[in-house]
Amino acid sequence: MPEDKNKNIKNLNITGRFAPSPSGRMHLGNLFCYLIAWLSIRQQGGRVILRMEDLDIVRCPARYSVGVLDDLNWLGLDWDEGPYYQSQRGEFYQAKLDELEKLNLLYPCFCTRADLKIASAPHMSDGKIIYAGTCRNLTPEKINLLKKTRKPSWRLKTPDEIFDFIDGHMGYYAENLNQDCGDFILKRSDGLFAYQLAVVLDDADMGVTEVTRGADLLSSTPRQLYLYQIFHLTPPKFYHIPLLLAPDGRRLSKRDRDMGLDILRGRYQAREILGKLAYLAGIHPDASPVSLEDLTAKFNWNLVPRENIIVPDYLF
Repeated sequence: MPEDKNKNIKNLNITGRFAPSPSGRMHLGNLFCYLIAWLSIRQQGGRVILRMEDLDIVRCPARYSVGVLDDLNWLGLDWDEGPYYQSQRGEFYQAKLDELEKLNLLYPCFCTRADLKIASAPHMSDGKIIYAGTCRNLTPEKINLLKKTRKPSWRLKTPDEIFDFIDGHMGYYAENLNQDCGDFILKRSDGLFAYQLAVVLDDADMGVTEVTRGADLLSSTPRQLYLYQIFHLTPPKFYHIPLLLAPDGRRLSKRDRDMGLDILRGRYQAREILGKLAYLAGIHPDASPVSLEDLTAKFNWNLVPRENIIVPDYLF
């Protein structure tokens, strides 16, 4: 990072973040998300935080975090704070989890994946499994008995209440947590803290005011709003953006090796990749090379599509 890394900050009241899960080298979908998040914050003169969501250290070895840093530096997508690492914040998460237990909002769950499939009914609209509350009212005696043979996960009790919000890009969204989600896990049986808990605590602790992320996380937002409410924290403004899809309609992932930055860097210059992604985002008229300065000047949320975007074969 350059020594004058704070030169872009003009408004300390606006903070965005990029929070990749470093389980492999970055692909176009990761970069597409960060580019839009970065442009939105930089245009407002805000600060950018980089955080590695490496809770699962087995899936997220350190070399992948190093790769993310290298890719971002090569592209010129800078940041003002971090990188922070969730794998180093376990004591913080546990302390907050203990608070929930004292409020009688947390309970141990001994259900296996097979149990969940048998006991839970899929959500009518999307096939999502909703937890049936099987372990919510176990007696202390039953809990002690089950703990002898199985480590529990820890679930948060959800209210029969609607949590809604206005997404900055997708508009109105609402869920009844109890009916549309069910009690959800905050700590897995293997001891790993869940994304829902860590992301809320980290964003609040780091002063994040604007979150830009993929539309696949839209449905997780009501759960997070519930956690913000419990902890008396102020939630950020959310912007959910369309996903990039392969020509056959599959969501881009780290398995798509030809769409990984480690491969694309051997084919294109940074300005070329930025131009192609900005074209897909609707903020550049064509796929020609472009600078971050030019993109920042003309960024407009109204130009960004709301439907998922197919990356045509000819573009990369």
